[in-house]
Amino acid sequence: MIVFTNGCFDILHAGHVEYLQRSRELGSKLIVGLNSDNSVRRLKGPQRPVNTEYDRAFVLSALSCVDEVRIFHDDTPHSLIRQIRPDIITKGGDYIPEEVVGADIAKVVILPYVEGRSTSGVINAIKGNSC
Repeated sequence: MIVFTNGCFDILHAGHVEYLQRSRELGSKLIVGLNSDNSVRRLKGPQRPVNTEYDRAFVLSALSCVDEVRIFHDDTPHSLIRQIRPDIITKGGDYIPEEVVGADIAKVVILPYVEGRSTSGVINAIKGNSC
């Protein structure tokens, strides 16, 4: 079974890794759709991403739970999901399954966030550090 997830994965942290591991456990292959730099800027603002799409793809690809990374340039991965036709799409947090992009193509599984772990939290901690 092919599992698909997507995101910016700008500053990879333990919450991301746990989420990706849980996603991979649901199937035999995990494909990660990665927002391009321009897509991240449109979604998160001009200060993001911190890391380039190539660096983010490189780091994700190094994880044993990730089988493939595909960069997409649209605001949503719908075209990519149509192309891949996964069996399962995973999202983290409080999404409503029927509202997840691609719910018309594959089964959606919502995985809980890892408490206290977020990219925004990492960025805020760095900004608050006066080292």
